[in-house]
Amino acid sequence: MGKVYKYGDNVDTDVIIPARYLNSFDAQELASHAMADIDASFASTVEKGDFIVAGKNFGCGSSREHAPLCLKTAGVQCVIAASFARIFYRNSINIGFPILECEVASKDIEANDNISVDYDTGIITNHTKNKTYQAQPFPPFLQKMIELDGLVNYVKAKKRGQ
Repeated sequence: MGKVYKYGDNVDTDVIIPARYLNSFDAQELASHAMADIDASFASTVEKGDFIVAGKNFGCGSSREHAPLCLKTAGVQCVIAASFARIFYRNSINIGFPILECEVASKDIEANDNISVDYDTGIITNHTKNKTYQAQPFPPFLQKMIELDGLVNYVKAKKRGQ
């Protein structure tokens, strides 16, 4: 279970991690600037296991992998949105960062609600409102990719016959 940070539509990668901080390759350094231009307190208050809930087209903009990486490194457990920019979606899966599309949840869940996600079923539970929402669960191979922390580890495991 984690606390929700709530954002609107069209949260772009330049807001998730502003370009002025991209001179570092250190994931912790990037995480310390996550969401700086839309929520100055985010990086200092987010805790491991918290969630981001947003509207449509989350992660639009440039194709930088830094955006999902800085959120994952900051401790965000999952982003739930009405929809995602396709490149952000793919970059997230590639690094083993779960994201779920669920328009009803994105509209109904509010900032500071406490929620949890069952990734096997796609059920999002809002413990604050005592409500559940159904997202499309990941197919088994994507669940495995997330469990193994991304595409590279998934391919290595497949090569080892796991």
